Amino acid sequence: MSFYSYRLSKPILRSRVQNIVSPERLLYKQPSVLVGRTDVVAVTPWLAPIVWEGTFDPDLVDIIYKSMNLTIATTVFAVGKYVRFLQDFLETAEKHFMVDFNVCYYVFTDRPDDVPSVNMSQGRHLSVIQVPGSNRWQEISARRMEIIQTAIERQISREADYIFCLDVDSKFHARWGAESLGRLVAVIHPWFYQATRDLFTYERRPASTAYIPMDEGDYYYAGAVFGGSVEDVYTLTKVCRNHLEEDARNSIEAAWQEESHLNRYLLYNKPSKLLSPEYQWDDKKTKTKEVKVIRFSTVIKNYAEIHPNV
Repeated sequence: MSFYSYRLSKPILRSRVQNIVSPERLLYKQPSVLVGRTDVVAVTPWLAPIVWEGTFDPDLVDIIYKSMNLTIATTVFAVGKYVRFLQDFLETAEKHFMVDFNVCYYVFTDRPDDVPSVNMSQGRHLSVIQVPGSNRWQEISARRMEIIQTAIERQISREADYIFCLDVDSKFHARWGAESLGRLVAVIHPWFYQATRDLFTYERRPASTAYIPMDEGDYYYAGAVFGGSVEDVYTLTKVCRNHLEEDARNSIEAAWQEESHLNRYLLYNKPSKLLSPEYQWDDKKTKTKEVKVIRFSTVIKNYAEIHPNV
């Protein structure tokens, strides 16, 4: 069977919209419209939720979504020396990420023989997809959107309902569950969630397709985490890939490669759900009072040692 619909020229997707159905006689704490977190904002101006600890009932959320029999795709790039982070990533994911859900890990690597063997729970699988290496880490970063788009077309679209694209040099520390699922999901960058938009490191050169003017911008989103329905992420990666290639033809490289293009896309295609910095912390950053739990974080490393170029 072809991966494409002849008329639409896009992948045949298994993603589907489902009602949020709660079983009868399920007992849980009554929600309140008056009592809750007051130290953080839990909704965007376009009415998308911002997920923080204390803004959801994890047991209720899991019961609702587990009944849908969903499969979550998770892409991760372990290219060059970054393969050394893969074991910790996978082992901690098996403890904390979408526990008791069907999960397919897609590992993109130029070193398939170095992919570790990790015990996985029932319904969870790993696929290794070989990709070329590069002498420039910026090129690896820039090609990420193209590779994910192609993988969705060839494989993921037939195997998953939702997808998260995560950085491998990271570890899970606490629950990351169905509260994160949505049509188009972004995470607020831990270093910029307290900053004003003029301090965001958007691409500021008008010649780039990632350009964002100084007086625009909602939040600064981390490129280390994005996700959503397979269909919506496919559209995101396709648009960002086209913009990256257009910039390349014009000899322009955006300030932060695919993260710059991701921020441009999400400014004009608003996420349906935002994850707080709990879902993408940085181990170099001191924990702040509003971050009650760190769920996923970037590990400390020597970039000069692991990057093919400095």
